[in-house]
Amino acid sequence: MHAVFAGVVFLLLSSSGTVPARAQGSAGAEQPHSEFFSGIVTALSTEKITVVRTVLGKNSDMRTFSITAETRVEGKLRLKVKVTVRFVKDEEGERALHIIVRISQKK
Repeated sequence: MHAVFAGVVFLLLSSSGTVPARAQGSAGAEQPHSEFFSGIVTALSTEKITVVRTVLGKNSDMRTFSITAETRVEGKLRLKVKVTVRFVKDEEGERALHIIVRISQKK
C-alpha cells in the first residue's frame, strides 16, 4: 500500500513539469514599477500634490507628486484629506498615476 501511495505522489510531483520562464525584456521593460504612498494632503495645485505621512515614533515623510492628464483621481481632492497615491519614478521625479481620496468613517 505504501509503495502505491509513494508511486502516486511521485507521479503527481513529476507530472507538474517545468514552468516556462517569463519572457525577458518584453512587457517588463516598457512598464515602470509603480509604488504606493499614503498620507495627508498638505499642498495642492493643478500640476502637483504634496502628501505627508506621519508614523508615531518616527520622522514625517513628505513627497511631492506631479499630476498629469493621465492621472486618475477618485473622490474630491482637497487639502487635509487622506489619500493613497499610486506613482512611478521617472526622469522628472515622481508622477502620480492614481490618487484615491479616503473618506473618514463616522462612528
